[in-house]
Amino acid sequence: MNEDVPAELPDPTETPTPGPTGHAVIQGYLKSLDGSPGVYRMLDAQSQVLYVGKARNLRARVSNYARPSGHSARIARMIRETSSMMFLTTRTETEALLLEQNLIKQLKPRYNVLLRDDKSFPNILIAKDHPYPMIRKHRGKRSEPGSYFGPFASAGSVNRTLAQLQRVFLLRTCSDSMFESRTRPCLLYQIKRCAAPCVGKVSSEDYNLLIGDAERFLQGKTTTVQSNLAKQMTEAAEAMEFERAAALRDRIKALTQVQSSQGINPRGVAEADVIALHIEGGLACVQVFFIRANQSWGNRDFYPKTGAGAEAPEIMEAFLSQFYDDKEPPRLILLSHAVDNPDLVTQLLSERAGRKVTMGVPQRGEKAELLENAARNARESLARRMAEGATQNRLLAGLAEAFNLDAPPQRIEVYDNSHIQGTNAVGGMIVAGAEGFLKSQYRKFNIRSAAGANSDDFGMMKEVLTRRFERLLKEDPERTSDAWPDLLLIDGGAGQVSAVHGIMQELGVDDIAMVGVAKGVDRDAGKEEFHRPGEPAFALRMNDPVLYFVQRLRDEAHRWAIGAHRAKRAKQVSATPLDEIPGVGATRKRALLAHFGSAKAVARAGLSDLAAVEGISATMAQSIHDYFHGS
Repeated sequence: MNEDVPAELPDPTETPTPGPTGHAVIQGYLKSLDGSPGVYRMLDAQSQVLYVGKARNLRARVSNYARPSGHSARIARMIRETSSMMFLTTRTETEALLLEQNLIKQLKPRYNVLLRDDKSFPNILIAKDHPYPMIRKHRGKRSEPGSYFGPFASAGSVNRTLAQLQRVFLLRTCSDSMFESRTRPCLLYQIKRCAAPCVGKVSSEDYNLLIGDAERFLQGKTTTVQSNLAKQMTEAAEAMEFERAAALRDRIKALTQVQSSQGINPRGVAEADVIALHIEGGLACVQVFFIRANQSWGNRDFYPKTGAGAEAPEIMEAFLSQFYDDKEPPRLILLSHAVDNPDLVTQLLSERAGRKVTMGVPQRGEKAELLENAARNARESLARRMAEGATQNRLLAGLAEAFNLDAPPQRIEVYDNSHIQGTNAVGGMIVAGAEGFLKSQYRKFNIRSAAGANSDDFGMMKEVLTRRFERLLKEDPERTSDAWPDLLLIDGGAGQVSAVHGIMQELGVDDIAMVGVAKGVDRDAGKEEFHRPGEPAFALRMNDPVLYFVQRLRDEAHRWAIGAHRAKRAKQVSATPLDEIPGVGATRKRALLAHFGSAKAVARAGLSDLAAVEGISATMAQSIHDYFHGS
């Protein structure tokens, strides 16, 4: 790739003055461009990136922008704001598409379509690193040995499927350490959700048969599984093993219920993502249905930023490129709208998958019915979101009026702390805006200073806010991103607000509005008092929707902080001294606990006993012994 080529390099000692913009500026670049593929950036007078685009032929693409007419309102507006351009040539158009998506993700230009999603999709993993494989939910890279099935649309979809698999195939879901420590069956065995391999209730051979049936079920071979179970039940009955026959009958019944409860299960589509787009009122909703092994594994809706009014083909193409950036594409992708460059996108997705990916817009048959269902879901989801957004905007406007803000806040940050007498102190931050709660931007802060140990709520809040805003100042000192809040809500009264105001003054960001929410008379909900720096306390009327909105924000922050505190406390409870020994990871820790029974027994063990544990070398045994005995 060639390096970026800026329009002009201004003298940093000179004060910049507004320069020309529009068609004339773009026209000036044509003489220096050739027909190479590449990526271009359009910048405004403040050098902020307006748009990132790719081109098979840079000169031809830029010449289109240089024309004074024939553009959509969105493109014409973008051209008028363009003050300069930058270019990067690539070897191929596919390389240009990859670079374009990377730059869009990094720069988030105003006129580009941007998918705002940072969540991975869960899978089901049948782990194969143990004689009795366990089945569990898995996120992230498929690096562990075992069989993976997915993606599923949500954790709820995975949990429901796991519950069904437990009923039918009786597979274990406990951790290896729990498995090794069992001396009698757990409750799951009693309620017929596990075969209890931990205490020898099922042989290794029979358990592996259950694993095979579960894998065939997840591969869509449900008829084969059901016929095998029926055959086993008949054989058990003929051998007068009536208890075993009854158990097999119950499993067949459970499998039948699973099959009847699964939603849309297409017969002619084994593996596909069904993607439908609906645009209305300048907003877009993309609905994705995941079909694997002829089964529907759930759906998820997305609301990409439309780049100030992009058309359906551009939105769909950008969505595909960004959605599959970190996800493996299926063999078939069904679309409600065609994309501008289908061959290019298909080539890119095939390269990412390492196999052929087919993409199309079906017009009839079962595939068209699947798309019609996805399109209906997209339309209904967008309608609900628009209704919720209108309500949310009214609440934000009411909040601005109640708190005397200059404008409705677009980003509200709410802070709360949680601890028990200073132990496991955690600070929590939640974020809300015009789209409701922005859960992907929630943050938790493990309190590191002595403030937590001293139960000093002011000190904890100071640490949280200092860490939050020092990072913001470092990453975005000009405040050009949408990561800066318009309003801070603090759980507390005048004292907390005064302290927070002082902290923000020290940080040099005291121009952000802040309000303290304190329990009022008798600490009853509905009698809250509100505090602003240097102003008397005030209250809202009992039935004011804004009051309910603030209560929801405060309660969500409280829930988030308490959840983080409980998770930290639970982790501490399960911790052992073995966690602190260099070189002792999860596998060696599991081996030591299985051999000795407890960390205390490991601490008392002799050097020869430690070396006798599988996976513990003589050197490692010496390190463990030295750790406990101070040698």
